[in-house]
Amino acid sequence: MRPSWDHYFIEIARQVATRSTCLRRHVGAVIVRDKHILCTGYNGAPRGLPHCELTGCLRQQLGIASGQRLDICRALHAEQNAIIQAAVHGVSTEGGTIYVTHQPCFTCAKMIINAGIVRIVCASSYPDAMARDMLQEAGIELEVWEQDEPPAPETDSEQSDPSGEGPTE
Repeated sequence: MRPSWDHYFIEIARQVATRSTCLRRHVGAVIVRDKHILCTGYNGAPRGLPHCELTGCLRQQLGIASGQRLDICRALHAEQNAIIQAAVHGVSTEGGTIYVTHQPCFTCAKMIINAGIVRIVCASSYPDAMARDMLQEAGIELEVWEQDEPPAPETDSEQSDPSGEGPTE
């Protein structure tokens, strides 16, 4: 059966995550508008700097627990890198959807709001209630799947493309 658009883009985000150089968690993000990919991002060190797989994990070296003090890390998050890639290439993310392998943290939630992204689809949750609260307050739709929860298949109307011109809304 043909996958839904959400499933299709989440699977692409999972593939993007394979480029991650983080030693703790591989995260991928895909920003989409009108069923077209605008940009992708994965978590890793800033451009031109050695990756954590070469330098070691700063957070691990300092004994920082997962989910705490996210500001102490060499890497940018996948969502941050996707938004930055869009900006570098002059691509507007206004009105887009971001597909992410993990729910965004508080900092990424703020960036997503300011980037004009209106919907977030995540393959799994992340324990950050402040991020969820801020996204709700901003009116951003947040859909969190759990890893073993398959998305609903497309309906016949979603699968059809009578124009033959590719994705349509």
